[in-house]
Amino acid sequence: MVTRPRGLYRPGARCASVCRMNDTILELTNTMQLADDDLPLHERVAAAVEAAIAAGQYPVGARLPTHRQLAQQFSVSIGSVTRAIDALSARGVVRGEIGRGTFVLDRSDGTGDEAGPVDMSINAPTPVISLAQMAAASAIANRQALALPNGGYVDLTGTERQRSVLAGWLSTHRTPLAADEIVLCNGAQQGLHLAFAEQRAQSTLIVTETATYPGALAAVASLGMRMLPVAVDGEGMVPEALERELIVSGARTIYTTPVCQNPLGFETGPGRRRALLAVAARHDAMIVEDDIYGFYAGKGGPSYKAMAPERVYFVTSLSKSLTPLVRVGVLAPPAAQMPAVRKRLRAEGWGLPPYVAEVAAAMIECGLADTAMTALRAEAKLRLDMAQEILGLGALLMPDGAPHVWLPMAPLRAEQVARRASEAGVRLTPPSATQVGDVPVAGIRLCLMAPPRATLARALGVIARILATDEDVIV
Repeated sequence: MVTRPRGLYRPGARCASVCRMNDTILELTNTMQLADDDLPLHERVAAAVEAAIAAGQYPVGARLPTHRQLAQQFSVSIGSVTRAIDALSARGVVRGEIGRGTFVLDRSDGTGDEAGPVDMSINAPTPVISLAQMAAASAIANRQALALPNGGYVDLTGTERQRSVLAGWLSTHRTPLAADEIVLCNGAQQGLHLAFAEQRAQSTLIVTETATYPGALAAVASLGMRMLPVAVDGEGMVPEALERELIVSGARTIYTTPVCQNPLGFETGPGRRRALLAVAARHDAMIVEDDIYGFYAGKGGPSYKAMAPERVYFVTSLSKSLTPLVRVGVLAPPAAQMPAVRKRLRAEGWGLPPYVAEVAAAMIECGLADTAMTALRAEAKLRLDMAQEILGLGALLMPDGAPHVWLPMAPLRAEQVARRASEAGVRLTPPSATQVGDVPVAGIRLCLMAPPRATLARALGVIARILATDEDVIV
């Protein structure tokens, strides 16, 4: 007995409509046009088909034109159409049936744009990996994993091959690294925890931006350490303010996210990086460089790690540049700290599960990581432009694309906006969750990548209406 997926179609109502659709399918196909933008070709095809569905050309339960017909209409290869349909399937827009075709899903049962709250508090990347791509990478990973010695009990920092693949990919896209300079860990979160723990003997104080990643705050708190805020501008920490804080506090660790800082959204350019690194050197302070959003960099220039490898713990992950399903973290500590990091990693959990590392390596080797990264950059640019238009924003800190945007405002106003957005069905991160020290956070972060585009537009409209109104403050 075959059970049809929920939401696919209603058998009684669909038959007549599909028969009528067959007669007019080519006519409707001819009305679809590709947008002239920088998105990858398959994403432009997907956007055109999704727009036709949204316009009512293909109602719920309707069968789409064949892949060959769509390829002819858009003058693209059948492979590009297949990738486009896979992307739409991953987003819950359509569902394919072997031997029957591709049908429009009914998303009114909770998967549609108008149903339920919109979560703009999670910085999750837009899904860009199709089922076929995931299956191909998994097949490679299966072969490699089953060939591992000792049933998978391998080097706790990752096998030589795994580390070579990750280091090679990072060397191409972010910063030069060798296999013996990195350890693989359970996401960037563990990488940060390991780095902070190694620095604890130097000082229990860490200086960072005035607002920072909640996960870093949690790691610091778990270690009995404390973060101190340093004044920032549109490029990051102000060098004079950093120097003053290092002198006054005696802190010897600097934590920073130089690309698309979370939550403040700025990018630290090469000149500012050199200035901050000079301050760190004068006070013999180490830098924990969180490069989780590094692939969105628009200003160029070397990383802190490339400029001063002996002074920098470099931390990143594939969770933002590929998918959080493969939360492979990478930590590149200073060479002198590598033995201690390995020892601590063994105590915390014997490293990353080797199968996860094999899946990550396979995704890189088959080109999927590069494809996903390109697609996410283009998607981030599109969504940032959408936010700028709907919210009426001025100049952006990272105009070429970013996964989140920062809205500066008075601290009390920020808390009010978050509360009112929640009441209207839009979840935002409470500003206080990113607060460093005693100074309230003066603004609010909007995560742009997780919701479907139409849902994002609706949520941004809600926020725009909230921002356009004043709320009386009762003291």
